[in-house]
Amino acid sequence: MMKIKLPTSNFQLQISKLLLACCLLLTACGPSKPKGEVIVYVAAPLSGFQANGGQTVLGGAKLMAEQLNKAGGLLGYRVQVVGMDDESDSDVAVEVAKQIREAIERGDRVIGMIGHYNSGQTLAAMETYKDLPIVVITPTASEVSITQRGYRNFFRVNANDATQARVDAEFLVNTLGVQRVAVVYNDDPYGQGLGALIADNLRDLGAQVPLELQVAVEQSSFAGQVKRIAEVNPDAIFYGGYEVEAPYLRAELVEAGITVPFLASDGAFLSATIDESGGAAEGIYVSAFAPSPGAVVDKQWIKEYQEVDYRNPDTYSINGYSAMHVLAEGAKRAKSFDATKVAQAIRQLDFDTLVGHISYDQRGDLKEQNIYIFQVQDSAFVQIYPES
Repeated sequence: MMKIKLPTSNFQLQISKLLLACCLLLTACGPSKPKGEVIVYVAAPLSGFQANGGQTVLGGAKLMAEQLNKAGGLLGYRVQVVGMDDESDSDVAVEVAKQIREAIERGDRVIGMIGHYNSGQTLAAMETYKDLPIVVITPTASEVSITQRGYRNFFRVNANDATQARVDAEFLVNTLGVQRVAVVYNDDPYGQGLGALIADNLRDLGAQVPLELQVAVEQSSFAGQVKRIAEVNPDAIFYGGYEVEAPYLRAELVEAGITVPFLASDGAFLSATIDESGGAAEGIYVSAFAPSPGAVVDKQWIKEYQEVDYRNPDTYSINGYSAMHVLAEGAKRAKSFDATKVAQAIRQLDFDTLVGHISYDQRGDLKEQNIYIFQVQDSAFVQIYPES
């Protein structure tokens, strides 16, 4: 049979064009392929005595990155979060900073670094980061001098220790009504700086500081220190240190019959302070740089966090999440990954995050700095200031 080719009608041509247009529209509306990948490092203790705190920061940063990626990425790029373990050691932190520098030198698209967790490691590593084309946002490092060194690429999402010392001193004197406070602090930059600040603030409020006592990081036996505290008979004790020492100090104080109010600094805001105290932590107070996660997030946020980190959010998950939020918002507003442009955009931010309102001064400190105080009740941290 002979096949006869019929001329195409104008109607058929219009239908063909319409179908082609629909196909192109559907393709455009579908998931777009990322332009590439950008890296954000998270440097914190991921092993050792502060591993839980560091891992909560990493989990929070991962969740924000996952949410960005599901929404199309950051400026069209997929965000990859890479955890770096500084082991709570300043020498290791310097090595971490060198590894990040090497990654940049070999051409990896590194746009930022969230960390370090502690002030000592932050101070050590910033000597490398200050010369790198990245933005550094610490979730928790609070030593006052960090933002007084002229860094142009450094920011905090937490209050500094000057604010912590002021709020903690006011809580002790004005809320608890104590007048004689023994100040105990760790022998690292964080503890030494905070110890001096809290003592000054207490005296400014008219309280007495009959004892200022330094202890070692990771110290677990305090017989001599407990004896000296007993000799001055304080109304309360302030401890500026970490969860690795706080439960043992508190347990030995209780065993010696010293049950006056005990307020520990943010470094002790971890479950180990409760778990390692043998029940002696009940009733103590702990100040912190973040609200209780349950006070600021909903069930969906917690579900998404569990899918990323495979456990519940804890302590400073909020800070890690907010630090990544600030970095992302800076890049969006700069419409660039250029560190200088992103840093300038961050200095002009004026928006809310889970950790609170974000607006910076020129040094990288928050204009509005918040401190939260928790009390251990029924073996759990319960936020008592401000009321959640």
